[in-house]
Amino acid sequence: MEDLAHPYVPRDLKLPGYVPISMSMSSIVAIYLGSSLLVVFLVWLLFGRKKKAKVEKLLMCWFAFSGLTHIILEGYFVFSPEFFKDNTSAYLAEVWKEYSKGDSRYAGRDSAVVSVEGITAVIVGPACLLAIYAIAKEKSYSYVLQLAISVGQLYGCLVYFITAILEGDNFATNSFYYYSYYIGANGWWVLIPSLISFRCWNKICAAANNNVEIKTKKKTR
Repeated sequence: MEDLAHPYVPRDLKLPGYVPISMSMSSIVAIYLGSSLLVVFLVWLLFGRKKKAKVEKLLMCWFAFSGLTHIILEGYFVFSPEFFKDNTSAYLAEVWKEYSKGDSRYAGRDSAVVSVEGITAVIVGPACLLAIYAIAKEKSYSYVLQLAISVGQLYGCLVYFITAILEGDNFATNSFYYYSYYIGANGWWVLIPSLISFRCWNKICAAANNNVEIKTKKKTR
């Protein structure tokens, strides 16, 4: 049986057994956005009654959304190497078939992409969930953990974009998918972790300076 033609670039990408997407783009995006908003709503509802600053609640929402995305969505990609062959209309397989229009390295199992996503799903994802607990319980390691997660996410994005550039940056079906999926979808994991890193760095430095001042005062007594 002759393999069906896929919509990805480069056109000579070999995907034996490829099964076309059965869900529409609007349905895939709507389900993802809907489930993401539900997660944010539940986290806000759960911690909304506690005396937390709004920024802390927003951070918990971000880490919940980010962590579950890493574990569920990216985890599926890492451990489902032949998702493009799925003929059951499984949602997660449909997501990656659709996203591959913006970056065909996913369908082609590019080693750099698999490596970055694997580390993100197995390490960064669970760390995000731990960050929620750390923020909620005001743990001493909260800012250090948030900084480590955010730097890890930024590093992953850098590797993701740089390897694409080094390989020619020609993996999107067209400019719409390039800017909406490849740039737009990943841009949040550059912007928000950058802001969190800056905030955590300032918090950690302020705490360190405060400790130095306390020790200095004790010595002068």
